[in-house]
Amino acid sequence: MCVGLPAKVVRIQDGMALVDASGARREVSAELLSDIDPGDYVMVHAGLAIAKITAEDAEETEALLRDVEDAE
Repeated sequence: MCVGLPAKVVRIQDGMALVDASGARREVSAELLSDIDPGDYVMVHAGLAIAKITAEDAEETEALLRDVEDAE
């Protein structure tokens, strides 16, 4: 199963985005998305920002991931 993680865009530079995913910051490719800005939320998979999402989508996804983690 593949899982995308929600992350907030901190900075965009030269086709790369610095994102914050639950406090963990990393650089991911932003080449697939042309309409993202710092402050936006994206879904990240395999080092790529694959979709722009709303803040509500990000919160819901994080809550679901916490529920799965708690169930283990």
